[in-house]
Amino acid sequence: METVVSGIRPTGNLHLGNYFGAVKNFVKMQESHNCYFFIADYHSLTTHPTPADLHGNVRNVLVEYLAAGLDPEKSTLYVQSDVPETAELYLLLNMNAYLGELQRVTSFKDKVRQQPDNVNAGLLTYPTLMAADVILHKATKVPVGKDQEQNLEMMRTFARRFNNMYNKEFFPIPSAFNFGEQLVKVPGLDGSGKMGKSEGEGNAIYLGEDPKKLRKKVMRAKTDSGPTEMNQEKPEAINNLFKLMNIVSGEDTFQHFDDLYNNCQIRYGDFKKQLAEDMITFTEPFRERIADLNSNDEYLAKVVKIGAEKARESAVKTIKEAREIVGFRKFY
Repeated sequence: METVVSGIRPTGNLHLGNYFGAVKNFVKMQESHNCYFFIADYHSLTTHPTPADLHGNVRNVLVEYLAAGLDPEKSTLYVQSDVPETAELYLLLNMNAYLGELQRVTSFKDKVRQQPDNVNAGLLTYPTLMAADVILHKATKVPVGKDQEQNLEMMRTFARRFNNMYNKEFFPIPSAFNFGEQLVKVPGLDGSGKMGKSEGEGNAIYLGEDPKKLRKKVMRAKTDSGPTEMNQEKPEAINNLFKLMNIVSGEDTFQHFDDLYNNCQIRYGDFKKQLAEDMITFTEPFRERIADLNSNDEYLAKVVKIGAEKARESAVKTIKEAREIVGFRKFY
């Protein structure tokens, strides 16, 4: 069984784009792979070194991913900072990471432009921490998006370099886990092609969204004056709303409104009301699960404790062997 590792940044809430973009596939993946999912609280400090409520953010992410279907009995779900071996391997990898190669990483250069007053060492060495997270468990697969492909290549470089420097085939060389056609691209409500929290508050529908707020968001969604010709091509903003309906509504509902559009009979008010109600129905199980989890601190503590124990079982073994390979020996 292949080992897969993926990080979850403790920022923001899960929206439909996250769910269909990766989380739904994580849920499937845990049935057939040895999965480690970690909440990357160390990573979050590279861009937010003084978070207002780091613990609260971690708790929120834990709750929402559990509500979305991650199962601590089928996968290892843990908080990054609960596994100190991550930091030790990060240190070892940094000893063999070079300034020039780290400075050439595209995501680093982008962050330097975005936050010129916070160009910290953690930001520079983000790829080595990411590598440590993965090879700590000797993972063979890593789910990565387009924006992380270069970091995956760096990860592969650091794993190979360690093996070559110490003449030992110790770390597997991880490759990308390709979801292929399983990924569903979810458009935003604002007429843009992507749903995401960075696109603005009115763009995304969150799994735990209050129904009243959800309705208001959908009713404010961008539309036009309506079709003027039979079977005319839908403009992007309208097409995006139909894509959302195709995701959350029944086939008959989608076909009904598609026919109305094609026959120049659609009323956007009715269309958006239906879309909002179907979104509320779709997200209802998530809201209920989130509420249940938020009221059960004992269960959340148990999940995190068990996750840390399972993750450390793998991590301690790796670090023990890595220290021996490097040459660390105890005198007592």
